[in-house]
Amino acid sequence: MKKVGILNSEISKIVADMGHMDTLAVVDLGFPIPQGVKKVDLVVDRGKPGLMEVIEILLRELKVERIILAKEMDEKSIQTKQELLKLIEKMNGPVEVVTVPHKEFKEMSKNVKGIIRTGADIPYSNVILVGGVIF
Repeated sequence: MKKVGILNSEISKIVADMGHMDTLAVVDLGFPIPQGVKKVDLVVDRGKPGLMEVIEILLRELKVERIILAKEMDEKSIQTKQELLKLIEKMNGPVEVVTVPHKEFKEMSKNVKGIIRTGADIPYSNVILVGGVIF
């Protein structure tokens, strides 16, 4: 039995398969999952697990060079955005932040390696993590 790191076998596999510039989406409970994209559904209840909990665990193992957010976060969930940016910088170091309209974000999610669905119930609590390199 694995005793350290990401213990969810599906997420562990996705993270292990991530290369430079590969993408992984972490989304709220209302996000529409595109057909054909690998989904790992973690939701156990509204708000559980939260977006930050999942991001923190992912960043223990995943190097990120860029994140993609919906522009609508600035209007609907600025506090979540600020917390997310602070957490990512603390755990990963500085990253490029790209914002796109939510409609474009949904289109981009069709090409990610996987989507992790959290219990986050705050509008636009979605992020696409873009893999970096460790050297």
